[in-house]
Amino acid sequence: MPPQNRKTVNSEWYTTVCLPEVFEEIRKNNQQRRIIFRRNNASCNKSAVTIRFLEGQKIKLRVHSSYSPDLAPNDFYPFPSVKNKLRGQRFSNREEAVYAFKMNVLEISQSEWIKVL
Repeated sequence: MPPQNRKTVNSEWYTTVCLPEVFEEIRKNNQQRRIIFRRNNASCNKSAVTIRFLEGQKIKLRVHSSYSPDLAPNDFYPFPSVKNKLRGQRFSNREEAVYAFKMNVLEISQSEWIKVL
């Protein structure tokens, strides 16, 4: 889900385009819905900009440790599944990339989400 210019995802794009749109879609039907964000050590996940953004959104943070993969089951399923579905696709702009990601995440059934929580 790279930004429009196909460069590496950075904190600015992550916090101004990607995450706001994903969270908006999650909260579309329930503004009070609690979101737990499991993050890994990717630079855009652990940057001060991203942490401030998530705190401002009242998102509860969970840190993924590469030594304890059981702390972040989303790293193993369903996100790799979504990543595989999007692999090789090219998007004409960032909004199209975010939309494709959102649609694939929303296709995941509630029973599948329960398995990884």
